[in-house]
Amino acid sequence: MDKELLAERFQADRGHLRAVAYRMLGSLSEAEDAVQETWIKLNRSDVGDVRNLSGWLTTVVGRVCLDMLRSRTSRREDPLEYALPDPVVREEGAADPEQEALLADSVGLALLVVLETLSPAERLAFVLHDMFSVSFDEIAPIVDRTPAATRQLASRARQRVQGAAPAPAPDAARQRQVVDAFLAASQAGDFEGLLAVLDPDVLLRVDGGDLAAAASKLVRGAEAVTAQALTFAKFRHDSRNVTVNGAAGLVSLVNGTPVGLMAFTITDTRIVRIDIVADPERLAALGVR
Repeated sequence: MDKELLAERFQADRGHLRAVAYRMLGSLSEAEDAVQETWIKLNRSDVGDVRNLSGWLTTVVGRVCLDMLRSRTSRREDPLEYALPDPVVREEGAADPEQEALLADSVGLALLVVLETLSPAERLAFVLHDMFSVSFDEIAPIVDRTPAATRQLASRARQRVQGAAPAPAPDAARQRQVVDAFLAASQAGDFEGLLAVLDPDVLLRVDGGDLAAAASKLVRGAEAVTAQALTFAKFRHDSRNVTVNGAAGLVSLVNGTPVGLMAFTITDTRIVRIDIVADPERLAALGVR
């Protein structure tokens, strides 16, 4: 295939490949690296007989991501349970076609956290099959298993995901109302008001970054989360509404500098998860301004 045509075909699939890699790796920068590595492999391969180039590229980026997961070393000193995947943040109401493509079919932060707990092979089987409709026959060679064994990998992953990743409420306006009520209650020190918007089994996760392990924590239950009201003190400064992986969120600013990103998962009218990134360096790396 002509190199120029090959580049055009790859560019047409770049957004799709980045979406696959983001779900596999939970890191925006690593996803970009995986897409670039896929481009290098494409240039080194003879694809003249490939009938479905998009499918071929999907399996290649999947294999690249699998290798990256297997060789990944921890970048944090705090336990994995505190570490949050890279969120996709945008101004509320702003249109960004690239981010919309990245988050197509909805991939909330809570889901990415659960995917982090899967084995690399389970994650690949689940992401490629359940999210991108790749057949088990195509996935099996990547994980060196039979199609039947690959199906079992995806099934185990699916059970973990269904039990641990709540689906967010689809009504964006209602999500924002709940977040506004939460913020007002936290600013006023209104514990009863906080309990009214928190699910009894709410989970709070704070990722303080490499240099702030003491600020990293995991808190479960409405009363325990309410007792951590000081955690939200920074949000009493200037805050800006944003969406985080398509759901309602907040950025807190001090003198114009982002100091915290708060993501909410809301089911019906209650907050079931709160995820906070509180490391300014990481916020800057994520492009939160």
